[in-house]
Amino acid sequence: MNSGAGFHATVQSAWHRRGVLAWLLLPLGLAYGLISRLRRRLYAAGWLTTRHFRVPVIVVGNITVGGAGKTPLVIALLNRLKGQGYKPGAVSRGYRGAAGSWPRIVNEDSDAAHVGDEPVIIARHTQCPVVVDPDRCRAVDRLLNQFHCDIVVSDDGLQHYRLGRCMEILVVDGIHRLGNGFCLPAGPLREPATRAEGVHLKVCNGGRPQDGEFAMRLVAQNPTSVADLSTQTDARSFVNQKVHAVAAIGHPDRFFHELQRLGLAAHEHVFPDHHAYVASDLEFGDDLPIIMTEKDAVKCKTFANPRMWYLPVTAELDEDFYQRFSLMLRECNDRQETA
Repeated sequence: MNSGAGFHATVQSAWHRRGVLAWLLLPLGLAYGLISRLRRRLYAAGWLTTRHFRVPVIVVGNITVGGAGKTPLVIALLNRLKGQGYKPGAVSRGYRGAAGSWPRIVNEDSDAAHVGDEPVIIARHTQCPVVVDPDRCRAVDRLLNQFHCDIVVSDDGLQHYRLGRCMEILVVDGIHRLGNGFCLPAGPLREPATRAEGVHLKVCNGGRPQDGEFAMRLVAQNPTSVADLSTQTDARSFVNQKVHAVAAIGHPDRFFHELQRLGLAAHEHVFPDHHAYVASDLEFGDDLPIIMTEKDAVKCKTFANPRMWYLPVTAELDEDFYQRFSLMLRECNDRQETA
């Protein structure tokens, strides 16, 4: 674990209990929560302007810092919508993307260093138009004007209130939940916990769903070569040897536990969330296989070698979620027609 990952782990640990550090930072957390409430009310009252669009916009987000499983759900929704005859597109902020100009159109061959890692994964698994821009409204405009999409899914953006939306889907990490319940920097919350009460659908990723939540499971697929996406293998091929496991995600323990469940004995290497890899990061002084998440893999393809593999995951949800989603989408469409 490098120093950046060590600091990240320390903060994560502090955010999941109400220890001394959390209480010391609580005044800042209360101020942060107050500002976020005020900002939301200013948008609700019309003092700050929200952009509305001629097509339904669905926001998939969370109220905590770190990965909760939004991107696999976005992919599942986009593919479901395609199967129902829609022409969906996705927008994203392109977190840590270093493109010189925005908006940027993303495809499966885009450089994650320019557009962010998650948009590349969405494009790869859906073949839908994907546009990244810190100004999500501008990204939606590009989707509508260039690709003529009839529905838009935003990967994250629950707090991007300038982006009008007809449906909000909250993803909750079923293991870590809302941490210690404090707002940043005393806890992991981007907004007070009461924000969760106003969303249309709640999805629980792993763990045990609470009342009103739909269960989502991330199911591992066959390991895939980072260097050659057409090459896959069975996870059992790694069982009788040591491997290096690499993760730069919000909760790397989830990935490591999945490898353990598959029977792999791994040397674990944790990097900060959204880490920008260089080749030397993955030089461990031996020839053992290296297994990483897909989010890591899209940032390593330029220097990938045959020892590097990633473990894709797909989101599985029960049909009752999709039935509820379809019902709410019909209500969105009805509102769009009468607006």
